[in-house]
Amino acid sequence: MISVIIPIMNEEGNIELLVEHLTKILSKQIDFEVIFIDDGSTDGSISVLKKINTENGKFKYISFSRNFGHQNALKAGLDFARGDCVISMDGDFQHPVELIPEMIKKWKEGYDIIYTIRQDDQNTGLLKRSTAKLFYRILNQLSDIDLKQGSADFRLLDRYVVEVLKKFNESPLFYRGLTSWLGFKQYGIPYIPKVRLWGKTKYSFLQMIKLALSGITGFSVKPLQISFRLGFYIAIIAFIYGIYALYIRLFTDKAIEGWTSLLIVILLIGGIQLITIGILGEYVGKLFIEHKKRPHYIIKEQDGV
Repeated sequence: MISVIIPIMNEEGNIELLVEHLTKILSKQIDFEVIFIDDGSTDGSISVLKKINTENGKFKYISFSRNFGHQNALKAGLDFARGDCVISMDGDFQHPVELIPEMIKKWKEGYDIIYTIRQDDQNTGLLKRSTAKLFYRILNQLSDIDLKQGSADFRLLDRYVVEVLKKFNESPLFYRGLTSWLGFKQYGIPYIPKVRLWGKTKYSFLQMIKLALSGITGFSVKPLQISFRLGFYIAIIAFIYGIYALYIRLFTDKAIEGWTSLLIVILLIGGIQLITIGILGEYVGKLFIEHKKRPHYIIKEQDGV
């Protein structure tokens, strides 16, 4: 069986068209199931899903009690998918369903993870392309994973890999990083995203920053090491300057001038201290959330799964 899991949030206008395309592609398989995970939609998405499920039982759904986030929706899909392999994709119609047969072919050739690499064309805005490049560059520099630029949540996972991933209950989740960190035999397929036909993107610039912070702090302590080194170097410079100031005061008649520069130095050091405390707070906050052991999602209703 082939399982396809699709997290959605307010994708009412995309669902039926996506189902139509998936049916054409997946009908060539012996058996398949498609699980939509409604992540707290406020439009008519759940009504559309119920209608489709009534017409075709292979299209199932899970509806959350509220919005729990895209990564937690992916976890719900992995928890309930029953296929020998599981394909995850977005519900905005930008992930080309035409790639699914190629992904399945590579899986049958022996690959455990088939991931996709987004390649933006000239229709993608300069700001979007620039921030995406910055996202992956910072993530790879400050974490212990090697994430390919453009890596997406459009991927195929072998059943054994799915069972391994289901054991991960850390919070927050970052599946792009986890699948890279796992190892196994992997294969990458490039793709150009389709034009969104309906609705708006759910990933704003601030959400991308939040996702990057989650990836960095979830896979590395490099930010803590950098803040320690920065503090150490500043302490050495301050010590040297203190000796210099004391020498001028005790052994010369020169007055020490430069209150403006002194104020700038104080503000600079104060700013660095606040940043360092913020980095430390990010790690402590993750420990706090992890300690609570709250569920990643709460299901309000479901059918077929």
